[in-house]
Amino acid sequence: METGVISIDDLAGPFDLQATVESGQSYLWSRLDGKMYTTDDAHGGQAWYETVVPPLDGVSDEQAVVRIRQVDDGIEWESTTDAVPILTHLLRLDDDLTEITAGAPDEPLFNRAFEQYRGLRLVRDPPFACLISFICSAQMRVSRIHGMQQRLAAEYGKSVEFDGRTYQAFPTPEALAARTEAELRDLSLGYRAPYVQRTAEMVADGEADPTAAVGREYEAAREYLTQFVGVGDKVADCVLLFSLGYLEAIPLDTWIRTAIEEYYPDCEQGNYTDTSRAIRGRFGGEYAGYVQTYVFNYLRNGGE
Repeated sequence: METGVISIDDLAGPFDLQATVESGQSYLWSRLDGKMYTTDDAHGGQAWYETVVPPLDGVSDEQAVVRIRQVDDGIEWESTTDAVPILTHLLRLDDDLTEITAGAPDEPLFNRAFEQYRGLRLVRDPPFACLISFICSAQMRVSRIHGMQQRLAAEYGKSVEFDGRTYQAFPTPEALAARTEAELRDLSLGYRAPYVQRTAEMVADGEADPTAAVGREYEAAREYLTQFVGVGDKVADCVLLFSLGYLEAIPLDTWIRTAIEEYYPDCEQGNYTDTSRAIRGRFGGEYAGYVQTYVFNYLRNGGE
């Protein structure tokens, strides 16, 4: 086992682990105490979290098990390998969060959200797992989405031994493509089951790959991702924002549409594309997705 501590003082801006991994943008982490997504208004905690990370292009050539917690001014980690580059990538520890939030429009709603969830960062989830997670997200509470991903890993993921325990990696595209709709429905995926199976098949067969969206102009990248079964504009925006590094993306979910209705009604343009452009400009453009994530978390947890 390798261990270490990342000093938060060495980061550009604050960091809050619980707010980051329990804010509805990632469903691939679990808490060792079993209380993932059971606490409303999650931030500032010191629980241990764990995940199995696949090889990441340009970051790590091997699969890794990673456990982390935040204590005082540090991020403690335990892993099968040096976890610093992996955590820097997954939790966007290389972002200048002070600059990003300071550059956001000076709006009361944004300022309240920034203050409440100081240190929340976007994530860079592995692309295929992120894609499947958000295909499963339609009309679901975050705790149920998380449960679906954990069941998929438990049933179809490869086993990994670490520190006397057995972990399950998120399934590969090939593993999910080989499943039947009935098998996936048995894991409570419901009508999403054929979407997951067919999308996995597309990736496994080389028909399409979520990473092929990278490098395209933002709206073209979103359009590319909608070819996957079960992926509309909102899910595509989630994948772009929470995996592929398009920090301007704003998924128009229930909470952001609530913000538009109550605070920015002039941004409602009657269709997704034009409304997205309007609210993106209102949320600051380049880092609009960061602002969106704070607002989403703030409103979801009762902020006004």
